[in-house]
Amino acid sequence: MITLKKVSPPAVEQNLIPVPLTDETIAERKKLILQKMREAGYDSLVFYADLEHGSNFEYLTGFLPRFEEALLILHQDGKAYGVFGNENLNKAQKAQIDLIPVHMPHLSLPNQPMETKETVAEILGKCHLANRQNIGIIGWKYFTNTVEEAQQLFDLPYFLMDALKKVAKNSKFTNATGLLIGENGARTTNNANEFAHYEFGAALAGNCLLEGLEELAIGKTEMAVAEKLSAKGQDHTVVTIMAAGPRFVKANLYPSNNQIALGDPISMTTAYKGGLESRTGFAVHQASELPAGQQDYLEKLVIPYFKAFTTWLETIQIGITGGALYAAIEAVFPKASYGWSLNPGHLGGDEEWIASPVYPNSRERIRSGMLFQIDLIPSLAGYQGAGCESSVFLADEKLREQIKADYPEVWARIIKRRAYLEDTLGIRLGKELLPMSPAMGYYPPFMLDRKLALVKQ
Repeated sequence: MITLKKVSPPAVEQNLIPVPLTDETIAERKKLILQKMREAGYDSLVFYADLEHGSNFEYLTGFLPRFEEALLILHQDGKAYGVFGNENLNKAQKAQIDLIPVHMPHLSLPNQPMETKETVAEILGKCHLANRQNIGIIGWKYFTNTVEEAQQLFDLPYFLMDALKKVAKNSKFTNATGLLIGENGARTTNNANEFAHYEFGAALAGNCLLEGLEELAIGKTEMAVAEKLSAKGQDHTVVTIMAAGPRFVKANLYPSNNQIALGDPISMTTAYKGGLESRTGFAVHQASELPAGQQDYLEKLVIPYFKAFTTWLETIQIGITGGALYAAIEAVFPKASYGWSLNPGHLGGDEEWIASPVYPNSRERIRSGMLFQIDLIPSLAGYQGAGCESSVFLADEKLREQIKADYPEVWARIIKRRAYLEDTLGIRLGKELLPMSPAMGYYPPFMLDRKLALVKQ
């Protein structure tokens, strides 16, 4: 049974320190990509990146190209070229793999110096693509249409794709992004170092959410609360949300000077590499303060939602299929009744949404090393939404022991989070589930009373 109960909110965690990716991890990543290239029959891979669509590029280089675009060209022999504009050319020597720098001013910002007589194709010709038979193009997503169509959909700017086809006239081009984010893709699982690297961001998001909830009060502006949703100068992976009352007024996506009023619907979201935290509810202390027509908000939507949330956590385990997890959610929280439309759970990491093995009849297996976000967004006509998004990592015994040995401070946080979920919130976790955030599972839908949260009894 799901009920609303007085609890002590989880504590904000102290002394969070970023964990860098090691040289060994990057070497392991490159080795894995080269192996998948050989298995798929690719001579070369071309990775495209811009600031918002660069995580596949970042997987090997370690950085995003900021305000420019960039290409990483990787050959089967391991040789790699980095094609950069004016302001990222000097970053080639900072990359976490060895890169041969190639300057392409066309990737620079408008009106910057374009001091070259070479065409885009001539510049790309320096990257030894001319005699390759099979070239894989990696943008930021792969497509799940028919295989034939999906392989010919390329999410690169036309001027780059056109030049590539001129340089490698006799090559076969296919979308190869699935090597990274498709079923068994290189980025779909993580080692102990990668786990600790992403745990920092997920934990930071949890801290920010807890502090944002504490700041929430009648008369405060959205911006005042939103200041708590950013921390330590870290870059967000989604737009920060702190909205009270109607959303998207005059198309605005960002926190405003709007003051919180009693009874306002509240939406709050923050995210960093490794995890997103989001809560949806009302600026009220109790049900009697809810708006007219939503007095049964708790029973009608929030409790069924939280039942689905706990079902998700208590169902997922290493070895089951994504289809089985989807069916378990559909059984307790039917899509037709509650209006959710996206996948109930997806993989995360450098970006908020990598891909998802959770969809109807999915035969993809849940594996050790996967980092999931519990993402279930209901839409019930006449009601404010419900939401308690957070992230969790799956690790088999061997991986858990490695995390415990290599990152004891992180492991200590994991133990405390599991204890809170089980002892305070009544949610039973399998041994392989490692909560990434101190806020996981904590859901006070009447947001002015932070001690009144949903629990499973």
